[in-house]
Amino acid sequence: MNIPATITSRRHFLSRCSLGLGAAALSSLLPGCSIQTSAPAVAGHGGVLPAPHHFARAKRVIYLFQSGGPAQMELFDYKPLLRERQGEELPESVRMGQRLTGMTANQKQLPLVGNHWDFRQHGKSGQWISELLPHTAGVADHLCIIKTLHTEAINHDPAITFFQTGSQQSGRPSMGAWLSYGLGSDNENLPTFCVLLSKGTGRVAAAQPLFARLWGTGFLPSVHQGVQFRSGKEPILYVANPEGITQAGRRRSLNYLRQLNNLYQDEVGDPEVRNRIAQYEMAYRMQTSVPEVTDIGSEPDYIYDLYGPDARIPGTYAANCLLARRLAERGVKFIQLYHQGWDHHNDLPDHIAKQCRDTDQASAALIRDLHQRGMLEDTLVVWGGEFGRTNYSQGRITKESYGRDHHPRCFSVWMAGAGVHAGLSYGETDDFGYNIARDPVHVHDFQATLLHLLGIDHERLTFKHQGRRYRLTDVHGKVVRELLA
Repeated sequence: MNIPATITSRRHFLSRCSLGLGAAALSSLLPGCSIQTSAPAVAGHGGVLPAPHHFARAKRVIYLFQSGGPAQMELFDYKPLLRERQGEELPESVRMGQRLTGMTANQKQLPLVGNHWDFRQHGKSGQWISELLPHTAGVADHLCIIKTLHTEAINHDPAITFFQTGSQQSGRPSMGAWLSYGLGSDNENLPTFCVLLSKGTGRVAAAQPLFARLWGTGFLPSVHQGVQFRSGKEPILYVANPEGITQAGRRRSLNYLRQLNNLYQDEVGDPEVRNRIAQYEMAYRMQTSVPEVTDIGSEPDYIYDLYGPDARIPGTYAANCLLARRLAERGVKFIQLYHQGWDHHNDLPDHIAKQCRDTDQASAALIRDLHQRGMLEDTLVVWGGEFGRTNYSQGRITKESYGRDHHPRCFSVWMAGAGVHAGLSYGETDDFGYNIARDPVHVHDFQATLLHLLGIDHERLTFKHQGRRYRLTDVHGKVVRELLA
């Protein structure tokens, strides 16, 4: 007897539903395989997690990404031995045959070079910070400085991609997209994930490029991608109505477009159709919310004095830090600032001094501003780049100048705010600043710790793609609990 295709037996139904109820029960026991963390998010709603996995210390993140690789020896990792042994060859016992980039692998010599600037201890915590960063030194007791971050990537694009997506290969979801997918939005009128770009005055002509895939969604639904804010009359492209189009007319056209998309969705069953509907609706709501949030001219003078004179210039790092605070106030979950210009292969003393003038006051002001508003206790602020710089000079050392190549073996970043152990200097590098001597922190460990502060178990926020369950930390990472308050 032939059973019609529209009739399904109970046994067939259970076997087709993820191989029956046994698989459903098993998925609730295995980490990373629960239904709630691998089902597609519904566009326009909250994240796939009905609640955080544990108590969340952070409600939002402001990530101040310093693109190009800041030199840790000039900023946070004080190494007086390099001054004492300036010009001497890097000992092979220190290098141990480790990989170098093509820019210095063929140098006949790898001369050690010390820092031009003095370091002092600051705050009750006694954090060692360079005189290049006087404002950052003023908030030393808020900072958790990690001196032993390390990565496998030795070149810019794979290194930045690794930090933002958990993989050196492009195509994976960005950190902000994962948070949007998992936690959803706290403000239906603004994106969950916002991106701001600025270019520094140090080595500005040779700044490393940035690509939109760094804030993309990879294989996650496209509704979770980062939305780039720009300086100028149109902060977000294509949101404003063209000339001759009224708000009422736009609403009517969206209503008709929704009906057409719903018909198409019923026909093809593609979830991206609903994501497209959600994005159209978000763009409509942003027509009123974006002008209000980007109107930093409404800020009082004392706030501009706090962030510095560049805060009045749209598109600068200082202006973007101020805008980030305004976005955080309005419930944006993940705010990513990228500041270009830290790739100092040559003329480092001149270039890094300019970069620090661009960023020092505004970075510290952001912490002070959040603190005075009572927001620092649930806002996580992160500052750092994709790798560090070598302890030897790329090219010749002169009295006024030197350069440093890429160094993935150890470098410094800092965190402040929600749930972070304030006033902590974590980890130690060797006397040459070349290798980690104690307490290493891998990029995946850093990502796992960041997610933990947001209430997420990094092993349980997953997405099934092409037969495999993916996560931000891939198959690695552990929470570094010493970094937590």
